[in-house]
Amino acid sequence: MTPAHPYPNLIVLYVESAAASLAFYSRLTGIEPGLYGPDFKVLPLPGGAALGLWSKRVVNPSSNGVGARSELVFSVENAERVQALYDEWRAMGLPIEQELSTQVFGPTFVAKDPDGHRLRVVVAAA
Repeated sequence: MTPAHPYPNLIVLYVESAAASLAFYSRLTGIEPGLYGPDFKVLPLPGGAALGLWSKRVVNPSSNGVGARSELVFSVENAERVQALYDEWRAMGLPIEQELSTQVFGPTFVAKDPDGHRLRVVVAAA
């Protein structure tokens, strides 16, 4: 049965190197890569969605946007897991844009991927 309204199921990040970004996200998440071409890589996500990594040099139409205008959020089960990922990602050398802190929605931090995309970790909403 086709849903009455479409829903998003693919998040695409424009990156310098699709292959390097795929290796980064696969290592970060432990998820094996899916099907891909030379300049567009896909990491399947639980629940049927996917993360697409598209080389900026071939994006059509081109995207000239820069800066941290969005975040890829990783929801985890508890504050201890937020702390553990903070420690793990720092040890991996990920740049930390926002140190571990408590915001109105709970413990969180923001790291950056090799292309400067924000990666926020939070406790999943109950």
